[in-house]
Amino acid sequence: MIEKERIIPRIILILQALFRRLPPNHPKLLMISEELGKRMAGFKGEKALDYSLSFLDPKEYYILHDLRIPFKNSFFQIDTLIITTKFILNIEVKYLAGTAYFDPIFNQLIQTKEGIESALPDPTIQIKRQESQLLKWLKKNGFPSIPIYSCVVMSNDRTIIKTSPDNKSLNKIVIHRHSLLDKINGIESSVEKETASSKDIKKIIRTLIRKHQEATPSIPERFNIEEKDLLKGVICEVCHHRPLVRKHGTWFCLKCESRNNDAHIQALKDYELLIDSKINNTELRKYLVVASPYVAKRLLQSLNLPTAGTKKGTQYILIFNEGQPQKTKQKHPPII
Repeated sequence: MIEKERIIPRIILILQALFRRLPPNHPKLLMISEELGKRMAGFKGEKALDYSLSFLDPKEYYILHDLRIPFKNSFFQIDTLIITTKFILNIEVKYLAGTAYFDPIFNQLIQTKEGIESALPDPTIQIKRQESQLLKWLKKNGFPSIPIYSCVVMSNDRTIIKTSPDNKSLNKIVIHRHSLLDKINGIESSVEKETASSKDIKKIIRTLIRKHQEATPSIPERFNIEEKDLLKGVICEVCHHRPLVRKHGTWFCLKCESRNNDAHIQALKDYELLIDSKINNTELRKYLVVASPYVAKRLLQSLNLPTAGTKKGTQYILIFNEGQPQKTKQKHPPII
């Protein structure tokens, strides 16, 4: 049973919003495009795992995706966690093209793609650290000592995995996606008895979900982008022209003549991701390029958003379901 769904990470939503809201000649657009491509590839890799996991018995295997748990003065993050009454499996997912060479001497992963080598952190070191942190976290919270196993799953079936001849244990830690079920069955067979009750497992799951904190990265600051750099107005989903004009209760595109009743919702999602989590009437008119304060008020009230303050000081709290795919036909950089 999936106890915590996999959703689009907020960092991807922010990068997508930046990609929409920066002019085509902005000097940071290429860097943002490359970062977005890498993040989307990683998310694609994690999603590719879902098919294999769908074959697990939902009554015996509890699955949590994208955990970020506070521990001591930091956090530990887990791509996918499988919990049973007999064991816990920590899965780190990697989506890499080309060849992945695991260097056991310098503890690095060397990716070779189209003749170009890139050095990456060794995920086998990462999963050992995650395993240790999870064990300590369970103990600190008074949970039973459940055996924890870890593996790195290469979700791109075309990835060529290599290592040195003496690194003979790598194939027990690093596997392809299609071998995951065999890995789980092997662990299941090797663990003779249950070490936790169903009640314990459910309590662990509830605590993990409650403690989870999604990262709130300040991407605009990282790329040194200010609010004045961002394009204003509602963007057409069909031809990407902006700004759309408000006409007879709908948004009208002067370029392709398409109409959209709800185009302002994506614009306000972008505002929340890039500028602020709250907005007032004046700020909305400036951002959406709307002249009438009455139109602005109706737009804000139609969204049934929570508010703070009264009368002219009213601020609308922009709360959206950020984890869902955004309805946009905008093209993004190719997956790498």
